[in-house]
Amino acid sequence: MSWWQIALVGLAAFCAGAMNSVAGGGTFLSFPALLAVGVPPVAANASNSVALWPASLSGAWAYRKELARYKRYLIPLGVVSLIGGVGGGLLLLATKDATFSRLIPWLLLFATLLFAFSGRISALLRRGEKAAPGNTATSLAGHAVVSVYGGFFGAGMGILMLASLAMAGHEDVHEINAIKNLLSAIIYSVTVLTFVVAGAVSWPHTVVMLATATIGGYWGASIARRVPALWLRRFIIAVGLMLTVFYFIKTM
Repeated sequence: MSWWQIALVGLAAFCAGAMNSVAGGGTFLSFPALLAVGVPPVAANASNSVALWPASLSGAWAYRKELARYKRYLIPLGVVSLIGGVGGGLLLLATKDATFSRLIPWLLLFATLLFAFSGRISALLRRGEKAAPGNTATSLAGHAVVSVYGGFFGAGMGILMLASLAMAGHEDVHEINAIKNLLSAIIYSVTVLTFVVAGAVSWPHTVVMLATATIGGYWGASIARRVPALWLRRFIIAVGLMLTVFYFIKTM
């Protein structure tokens, strides 16, 4: 790789790692960067998934204090993430990318609107009850759908997961981010294993991105904790709308 290629994929991965730890959508930056330096689409997708995996771990580590309160709560969600990630990976092997790609902008739009109005919808569903969030059958089923989506096509998974957790009763956006980062890391782990075993990773590019994306993930999560919840929520919604417009244009 030339110096400009290293600089481009490294910077894109840093921004993607930071973006994923805050709201998701980092693939919007890192995947096009790999294509721009000449990596074939399949290898670019595989390399991008491997590169952003540690960023989810570093982002979750930055939120370790928030996560410590939900150890028992996270175990069922973690199991669902693992199973759903495997299911999504198998679905990817059996389905053409073009078929699902047409649904992506609609799914992103739905998830963004769901997150934007999650507080009101959750209040209506609970009918004024102030019950603590828990692993109900509905919340686990919703997370299963998100996990399958993440295993199949990771772009926008963060937005979907944020919406799912908000609908499950979580009101603190920082708390939602903490859980999202951990569960995303589990789903990424399944995807990474699949691509590595298949030999579809461009390692020279991936090594550069691994380092910068991991730093970006931790930095992004650290900054997010200092941002007022209202502004962070607005940023998340803006990211979702940006991704929606991008994929609508791409599929036209």
